[in-house]
Amino acid sequence: MKYIDEFRDHEHVAVLAQAIKNTCTQPWTLMELCGGQTHAIMKYGIDQLLPEQINLVHGPGCPVCVTPLAAIDKAIAIAELDNMIFCTFGDMLRVPGSAKDLMTVKAEGGDVRAVYSPLDAVILAEQNLDKQVVFFAVGFETTIPTTAMAAYQAKARGLSNFKLLVSHVRVPPAMQAILASPENRVQGFLAAGNVCVVMGYHEYLPIAEKYQVPIVVTGFEPVDILQGILHCVQQLEENRAVVENQYGRAVTQAGNVTAQAMIARVFEVTTFAWRGLGEIENSGFQLNLDYAEFDAAQYYQVAHINTQEPKACKSGEVLQGILKPFDCPEFGKRCTPENPLGATMVSSEGACAAYYAYRRQQSLSEE
Repeated sequence: MKYIDEFRDHEHVAVLAQAIKNTCTQPWTLMELCGGQTHAIMKYGIDQLLPEQINLVHGPGCPVCVTPLAAIDKAIAIAELDNMIFCTFGDMLRVPGSAKDLMTVKAEGGDVRAVYSPLDAVILAEQNLDKQVVFFAVGFETTIPTTAMAAYQAKARGLSNFKLLVSHVRVPPAMQAILASPENRVQGFLAAGNVCVVMGYHEYLPIAEKYQVPIVVTGFEPVDILQGILHCVQQLEENRAVVENQYGRAVTQAGNVTAQAMIARVFEVTTFAWRGLGEIENSGFQLNLDYAEFDAAQYYQVAHINTQEPKACKSGEVLQGILKPFDCPEFGKRCTPENPLGATMVSSEGACAAYYAYRRQQSLSEE
């Protein structure tokens, strides 16, 4: 298949849905690991095509959603400084901090800008040498190569007015944290195809073997997701646990080695405190010594900020697959996209936002 409509073909979808029903003989809980997959599942009603035995739960696959509250508060503190141009991706502007969000800082007169790439922030720094420019870098391995390139370009151009507030994370350690949790219910994973385009899937091989859990690298269209689910269920039914690559048109086992080399040139692996999951060893990135001059948290002395999450928000349990968004008592009431309590309701990839957009009427009718 070559074209996007082929991956949304209803006849192909129906065949795959029936194959899953024919294969499944007992209950299984599967977790998708990308917010894009979560939204596709909700938008196209993929979960409603599955047999009742299959329970899809939504993992920590939304980069905005796993960014800890402390990082948001650090961003706000920096954005409020004089002579500052603060840049980030659009999704981050409305993520609530402990007192306000970046959009409020902008409304109060701060120079806060949404950009498409960290390289846009480098250009801004070059064009505004009399100002400080900070890019708030969030995301999984998918977005970190461009952040690394931004640091590399800034260093090459001698831009001392450019800094990075880094909140990048790695998927494999988070998967291990979920599987090692005593509350874990996940029996199989749909791995994020976009992450694997960059990093490959060699890091998943020991996870599948150690925890005896199937991992299927999966794309984002209805046919992709149903094929991923089918492969996962087939493994579970046959008592197998290996890594399979459904997204072969874009993913290789090795991944993009050039992008990986750029990441290794600029960053080093470190412990990171995920929203909802807590601290996970070797799950984050920080600038290495050669690029430490671009570390905004150290330069602006906000590294000490360590805000705690509000108890009313259940996004942590949602990100671990323990709760569905419907299970949160604040869903659709105190917590809406217009007035979010947590990042999972803000981001375009958040599970709560997906349920609100595509399943809110269903949840209200069941109350």
